[in-house]
Amino acid sequence: MIIGKIWHAIKAQLNKLANFFWTADPIAQMQYEYDLAVNQLKEGREGLEQYRALVERVMRQVAGDRKHVSNLEARVKAYLQAGDRETAARFALELQKAKQELAENEAQLKMHEEAYSNNLLKIKHASNKLSAIKNKIAKYDAELKMSKAEAEMAKLASSFNFDLTTDFGQIEQVIQDRIGLNRAKARVAADLSAEGLADVQAEMAMEKQLADQALREFEISLGLVTPETAPAPPQEKQLGPAVPQTETSSGC
Repeated sequence: MIIGKIWHAIKAQLNKLANFFWTADPIAQMQYEYDLAVNQLKEGREGLEQYRALVERVMRQVAGDRKHVSNLEARVKAYLQAGDRETAARFALELQKAKQELAENEAQLKMHEEAYSNNLLKIKHASNKLSAIKNKIAKYDAELKMSKAEAEMAKLASSFNFDLTTDFGQIEQVIQDRIGLNRAKARVAADLSAEGLADVQAEMAMEKQLADQALREFEISLGLVTPETAPAPPQEKQLGPAVPQTETSSGC
């Protein structure tokens, strides 16, 4: 009893494993069954070819028997016409046996012809069914792949949701944070570049004023201009509110 239970348990597990492999790849399983059927059909066709050879042999035998019967009939008639009844009787007995053998062979030929026709019809029908099964396998294979692709596309479409709760949303947030940080660095660099600009501009203005004054002194030393006619050096600008100047009245 215990051994029986163990055996039933083993068969159940084997059946479970068989079902797993059976349903793992149904297209491959259908192709395997189709290939087995094709091999069986091939064997059946070879057997039908051999059977047809037998039918052809019986046909040749029947044809030979008919020719033999015809020759015996001609001999019996010839000996009767010649008045040789003894020889005619001997050939008449042989003719009777030949006709009996011919009838048996004709019956066998008819039976073989019918069997060949039936088997030929079955093989043709099986070939048509196999052709339909082959087309169905291709159709199922295409539909299965298409449905699998559609399922993957649907799954992928649901994954491309740029919500903060999804991986894509979090990645997008990281990218936006990095873009903001880079822009902030650029703004800070631009703001820092304006520092010291006023000092540089004041230093440049002072150098220009000193250059103008040196040129004026050089012109005076050469007598090109006099101190009265030399242009006055530009006044240095001062920061702060402008101080109004008092006008000096000139006498008329």
